[in-house]
Parts: sequence; C-alpha cells; structure tokens
Amino acid sequence: MHIRQAQASDVSTIEDIVERAYSRYIQRIGRRPAPMDDDYAERIRRGQAFVAEDVHVTGLIILIGEPDHVLIENVAVDLRHQGEGIGRALLDYAETSARALGAAELRLYTNAAMTENLVLYTRLGYQEIDRRTENGFERVFFSKCL
Repeated sequence: MHIRQAQASDVSTIEDIVERAYSRYIQRIGRRPAPMDDDYAERIRRGQAFVAEDVHVTGLIILIGEPDHVLIENVAVDLRHQGEGIGRALLDYAETSARALGAAELRLYTNAAMTENLVLYTRLGYQEIDRRTENGFERVFFSKCL
C-alpha cells in the first residue's frame, strides 16, 4: 500500500468510500454526517486530498494546511478494508506531512456521536481541546503536538 495525492479520476471512488464509511452514523447522528456531502473534486483541485491504494483506492485523508497547524478534515477507510491498518497509515502520513510543512501540531474533529473515534484518537495521542456545535453537528475537537 502507498499513499499518493488524489487525482480527478479518484472522485467517484472517494465519494463511494465516504458514503459507505459514514452511512452507519446517519441514524446515530440523525442526519448525514458532513463528510458525506463534501466537494471532493474541489478538495482534489486544492491539493488537500490523498488516497491510500494497493491495487485499488482503499482510503482517503483530507489535509488542510493552516498557518500554525495541519487540520485533518476527514479520514475514511473502505468498509471492506477496515482493520487492516490503513486508517493508521493515513494518520501517520498526516504527521509526516505536517512535519514536512514545519507544523508543530495536528488538529482534527469528529462528531460526538462517533464514540469509537473519541476512543481511537485519544489512544493515538490526541488530546481533546473543545466541544461545540457547528452547523448543527455536535463536534469534539482534538489536537496532537508533533
């Protein structure tokens, strides 16, 4: 598996992965999670989208460089490949990319209803820094010093 910058030809695959990965949360949240309605073609145009691929694309990460940190806007792994270490590899890639940009911090957020993510990010060394409602979503914000 390797991670590369996403290309325009990856848009439909990325959208399919996101749709499958997040659809299980619709009932829990009471609406479609925000990543399901993101504009991935625009993310690719901005150079913010990266994909994990073996023979096929199996996961994605959206990274947004800010002046003092890198924001992980989304990370998703195809349901058929969850548990294979792809998500962890994508998060490691985010750390490497942030360091290469000279950023000393990674930030991310997740929906409070995605309780398994709260446990995962804490286990990976992220610290919860805030909870607030944005665009009708109850979000939990995390930070990791590099």
